Amino acid sequence: MSESSSQKIPVTVLTGYLGAGKTTLLNRILSENHGKKYAVIVNEFGEIGIDNDLIIGADEEVFEMNNGCVCCTVRGDLVRIMDGLMKRKGKFDAIIVETTGLADPAPILHTVMRHPYLVRRYRLDGVVTLVDAVNGMATLDAQEEAVKQAAVADRLVLTKTDLVTTPQARATLTALKTRLRVLAPAAPQLDAAAGEATPTALLETGLWRPETKTADVTRWLAEEAYRDREAERRRLEAKTHGHGHDHAHDHDGGPGCDHDHGEHGHDDHDHGHVHDPNRHDDHIRAFCLASDRPMSAGSLDMFLELLRAAHGPKLLRVKGVVRLAEDPERPLVLHVVQHVVHPVAQLERWPDADRRTRLVFITRDLEEAFVRRMFDAFVGELVADGPDAAAMTDNPLSISGFSGTFGR
Repeated sequence: MSESSSQKIPVTVLTGYLGAGKTTLLNRILSENHGKKYAVIVNEFGEIGIDNDLIIGADEEVFEMNNGCVCCTVRGDLVRIMDGLMKRKGKFDAIIVETTGLADPAPILHTVMRHPYLVRRYRLDGVVTLVDAVNGMATLDAQEEAVKQAAVADRLVLTKTDLVTTPQARATLTALKTRLRVLAPAAPQLDAAAGEATPTALLETGLWRPETKTADVTRWLAEEAYRDREAERRRLEAKTHGHGHDHAHDHDGGPGCDHDHGEHGHDDHDHGHVHDPNRHDDHIRAFCLASDRPMSAGSLDMFLELLRAAHGPKLLRVKGVVRLAEDPERPLVLHVVQHVVHPVAQLERWPDADRRTRLVFITRDLEEAFVRRMFDAFVGELVADGPDAAAMTDNPLSISGFSGTFGR
């Protein structure tokens, strides 16, 4: 990735289930005196309810705001709308694309990541997911799309926390935060009612630091959060099976597990609801793979191709930085959403002293152990009774987990 990538206009995808408060948040962003110019692309002007007082002029699809921002409606093609924004006078600091409440954000991510025109002018910066603090637990239980929206988030915004006033509601909110931390371990949780969901906190949160225009791989990947997530998952599973607090403390600790267990201890009546073993998010896995060994470009290509060919729909999101055997001082940056791989980019240099290959995965119904076996083989970590990279290249079915998966 050349330094010019940092000059592309960042695109943030804003998602969240119906009633989560996207309209309120967008109105706040558009009306604040933040000194920035944002373009907000919404699905339908009438549905989003942008404050009419903000509009100072409009054509069919692009609405001028009195603070220099614009609001666009997607009645047609997202690519056409974004192309039109590039041709308008004045440069935007960022673009926000709002999805419908029922939508899987993946198609919008695919468009921004793969369209040959858009990738030259825009860069996907992050995904912001709004979660209703009052109804969020029930929504996650009932709606699989809401779970996916949360799992792929770079930022989670909790809305309506000011309505959480009773002891039972506060206990449920604490459980919701814990559940979201397991679903999206690297995503900071921001309280909208407390004023934490500012444009600065939500936008330009990707690889590039806006103030320096330099890559910050450690912040972007947040790999330590994925290690802590596994400890959190085991703790919740212990509660699911035992309801006993003797089991609840059987974890590795760490910054991702520094919550107060006592907050959960007084609401055992709610545990069956919070930790239902059949809930949708039990299908979600979040983990990080790392290696000191450099990886050849051919091995990387085959690793990604085999994963995408067999399990593309299960790869909700993959981010990573790769140490190449052919060019170990210029790391590759990867970003994958399901079967779509963002054009692989290369940094001019390592941004810090950590020169390991690191890949973070958010998957659905795809176990870490399976992905890890493939990864280890392609970086040359041989495992007893397991195929190496050459064996997998010649015969992908030699890996447990590939048999019968092609064509699904």
